[in-house]
Parts: sequence; structure tokens; C-alpha cells
Amino acid sequence: MPHFTAPDGARLHYTDEGHGVALLCLAGLTRDGRDFDYLAPHLPPLRMICMDYRGRGQSEWTGPDTYTVPTEAADAVALLDHLGIERAALLGTSRGGIIGMYLGATAPDRLRGVCLNDVGPVIEAAGLDRIVQYIGRTPAARTHAAAAVAMQHSMDEFANVPSERWYAEAQRRFIATDQGLELTYDPALRDAFMAAMTGGTGDLWPMFDACAALPLALIRGANSSLLSAETAEAMCTRRPDMVYAEVPDRGHVPFLDEPQAVGAVHEWLGNCL
Repeated sequence: MPHFTAPDGARLHYTDEGHGVALLCLAGLTRDGRDFDYLAPHLPPLRMICMDYRGRGQSEWTGPDTYTVPTEAADAVALLDHLGIERAALLGTSRGGIIGMYLGATAPDRLRGVCLNDVGPVIEAAGLDRIVQYIGRTPAARTHAAAAVAMQHSMDEFANVPSERWYAEAQRRFIATDQGLELTYDPALRDAFMAAMTGGTGDLWPMFDACAALPLALIRGANSSLLSAETAEAMCTRRPDMVYAEVPDRGHVPFLDEPQAVGAVHEWLGNCL
């Protein structure tokens, strides 16, 4: 499997498929590049690159002090350098969207545009509380099938999701062992998250505003506890040219293969060319 070496020597995993305009996909806080498998069949011909952050997926565990947005953003730029890509469109889910805004403020010359999947400059406390409940904790379920049932009953922001999708989600989130399910990421990510939360999320509007010269898109789950409708409206007011889609029956985060999400991604990619 392809890996590259980050500036500090960490060995990080990525996938690189297709040809054409580069689309760099960055997953959520505890997730990895497989999150974009649902979207991939719906994309136009392009070069799709998915990176596993350090401590997640098949990347090296480097400790909680390194699990930060600035470090992960530097890793994303290092991956583009490794692949010889001058500029890429960036699709970021949750944490990945925050990294996208950070790069829009610090390295706009490396981006063609930014698409934010259910994240913005204001992160709601209710969404953070949900993350605190599960991050770094091994699930009580002992099999993928049991985990799928548990998710189907507990993720009340979602509706009309077939059981097959929850099973696929369980396979992406947990590793099956003889002793039960294990996390697909370093449990110490909880330490990094809790340390970051002690100082609050801060004011992220300057990062959003710094993306003024870049084509933007925002996809919001209609039931999201992390990104409020009010914040999404304020983002659209500041960037009336931003592509916006709200996905019904979805919370944090949409799977990205919903028709509304696919349409927004296609429109945004057209703006990035």
C-alpha cells in the first residue's frame, strides 16, 4: 500500500486513483480515507487522493501531541509535494473541512477550492458532546453486526438509512478481533481532542473568510448537531457564490452519496476548473 514520509519522519498512508484534476479528500476526526468510498463512483473523471491522518487508518501512530490541525495540514501539503501536485481541490469532512479552511488561510496557492462536509466556523457544543461520548473508547459491541445495530438505534440524527449501510459503517469504524472490536485509530486521539477542547474551538471565521478567493461548497446534514442551520446561513451570506446543499434525514455527517451531496460536489468541481 502506498505510504509517504511526513516532514517529521512519520509514515503516512494514502490512496491515489484516476487521472486529471487532483481531488484531495480529508476525512473526519477519527476516520480515514475509506469514508469517501461511497462518493467515488459518483465522481467525474479525476485524480482522487485520500490520506489517512497520522494515528488513523494505516498511518503510523505518532502520539497525541502530533494529532493537531496544523500538523495534519502540513502532512496534507507534504503529500501534495510527494505526488508532485501543485494545486488540488480539497473535500473535507468535519475535521478535514477545518484543515481545508486552515490551508485556505495559510497555503491558498496549493488549493483550487474547498468543499466542506458538515462543518463550518462555528462548532456547536452538542456536536462536540457527542464526540466526547465515543472518541477513544472501545465499543461494547463485539461484532460488526452488533455494532451496526447499535449505530442504527443510537444515531438519531439519521433516518431512512438501510441496515446494509450501517454494517458497512461498522466495518469502516472498527477492526474485528477474537477479543471483540478494536478502534481503527490510536485511542490517544482522545487525549489530543480533550486537550484541544480545554481552550475552546476559538474563532474560526477568519479562516473561512481567508478562503475568499477560492471556490467554496458547503454540504450540511439537515439534522446536524455540529453545524447549525444558523451558521450555514451566515456562511452563505458571507459567500453568496458558495455552492450549498442540505441533505435531509442526515446528521453529522452525510455519507456524500446522497443526490444533494453529489450534485453539490459536481457543481463545485466545475467551479474549481
